[in-house]
Amino acid sequence: MSVNVKRFACTPDEVFAVLADPWVYPTWVVGASRLRAADPAYPEPGTKLHHSIGVWPLVLNDETEVLEWDPPRRMVLTAKTRPPGEERVIIEAKPRGDGCVVRMEEFPSAGPVRLIPTWLADLALRIRNAETLRRLEYVAIGRAGR
Repeated sequence: MSVNVKRFACTPDEVFAVLADPWVYPTWVVGASRLRAADPAYPEPGTKLHHSIGVWPLVLNDETEVLEWDPPRRMVLTAKTRPPGEERVIIEAKPRGDGCVVRMEEFPSAGPVRLIPTWLADLALRIRNAETLRRLEYVAIGRAGR
């Protein structure tokens, strides 16, 4: 299980405004190359983002499903990365001064990705998610007009 924690110079509400907008998903999620569609009720639990991952010509069409949506505190997703499997992603934000602290946890939850040694999966996810959180903060700050 990979856990990244980052102090953001924006509020939890500003972070969750980004999380609620499916069309900016490829801007902050490392590896997502485009959004093909989003269920109309996104981000309500059970709704999905239909996105692509990778770089052309090695692009896979996939989807991410919302399992829990509790703004501005917590969001839980299942990210499908076929054929390797699925990952569970938990994003939490807590106010801290005039900003917030965002915690992102990700771990393989189904499929062959669970066979990757834990230390190796954690290392790869930790590096990827450090950049993902950096991008998420930049998008949230930009949307807030700061």
